[in-house]
Amino acid sequence: MKLTTKIFIGLILGAVVGLTLHFAAPDVFTTLDTYVFSPLGTVFLNLIKMLVVPIVFFSITLGTASLGDPKKLGRIGGKTIAFFLATTTIAISIAISLAYIFQPGNIDIDTQGAEYESQKAPTVVETFTNIIPTNPIQAMTEGNMLQIIAFSIFIGLALAILGKKTEGIYKLIDQGNEIMMYLVNLIMRFAPYGAFGLLASAIGTMGLEGAKAMFMYMIVVIGALFLHAIVTYASAVKFLGNMSPVAFFKGFFPAMTVAFSTSSSSSTLPISMKTAQENLNVPKPISSFVQPLGATINMDGTAIMQGVATIFIAQVYGTELGFGALVMVVLTAVLASIGTAGVPGVGLIMLAMVLNQVSLPVEGIALIIGIDRLLDMTRTALNITGDAACAVVVSESEKKHGVQEEARMQA
Repeated sequence: MKLTTKIFIGLILGAVVGLTLHFAAPDVFTTLDTYVFSPLGTVFLNLIKMLVVPIVFFSITLGTASLGDPKKLGRIGGKTIAFFLATTTIAISIAISLAYIFQPGNIDIDTQGAEYESQKAPTVVETFTNIIPTNPIQAMTEGNMLQIIAFSIFIGLALAILGKKTEGIYKLIDQGNEIMMYLVNLIMRFAPYGAFGLLASAIGTMGLEGAKAMFMYMIVVIGALFLHAIVTYASAVKFLGNMSPVAFFKGFFPAMTVAFSTSSSSSTLPISMKTAQENLNVPKPISSFVQPLGATINMDGTAIMQGVATIFIAQVYGTELGFGALVMVVLTAVLASIGTAGVPGVGLIMLAMVLNQVSLPVEGIALIIGIDRLLDMTRTALNITGDAACAVVVSESEKKHGVQEEARMQA
């Protein structure tokens, strides 16, 4: 049985058991929640938290180093990174806007008596001035993610510039990243049980209002994903890539279906590159640069989830996020999406980072974990679509430089 199927079964069982005990046997639910449901959820959340710092460090360091010698990046590298940063910023902005318009978490539910008091988030100026760590080890110990990201970028740039001189360190970091990816896949095997425990506990405590909140959260995330695809990507392909959006989505649809089924940008990469080259006529040199880089640092779908989830959890806990905190959510989510590895389930790990940065309880992840697998499949399809859209745009912009003619000669 596939992991996705197991998670769906855990999700359904958790919701059914939680609702049934909530109405029929509240005393039994209290006992089971204390000794079964909550421990299952807590173990799963702790496993996720355990990987946050090392995954951010390894992924962002490798993502930066993979750019190669900065002197050789030239036009294509600059255009690609600019496109990724722009679309990710638009994605998180759409997510936050929809979350405030529809307010999925603005309902009266019991958050299981979590003793949480919102803390004042640092101002935008404080965020930018404190982004460079005076002690990287302390930043890792304290889980200060923006500082960890900044340090990782510096290390990645050094590895890219020094090249062969630091091959050993690069291989070590690459191996460390492989270990983290293995652990993510290992932890995701526990996801069905964690999803069951978290959802049974949340639904059993909150009742129908909790189920309604999670459903509304799912609708807002899916709505933001589709809006980003049909507005941002379609506009970019039409006006910057000189291609019909219908032709683009139709040509790239086979890769999107694979991404949906695997929930992994990295696993889908060979198929997405082949589809872009054959169906969208993207030259191989551009496809080979843009799409692997995108699978590493371009995660618009993940950014959308983080934006909606952050506002949703803030609404559930009755916490007002000021303008400075919202700017920090955008900044952190953009940087987090850059550091999100293209494997299933890692988006939740990055969400924990965003929540920490704006002083929201990581325990709020329990409210969305049950349905995250389905959303993970959908946002992965969006992620690789963004990579392909960027490849089309860069390809069109490079025509005047003779890149396509060179590619034809090489073929």
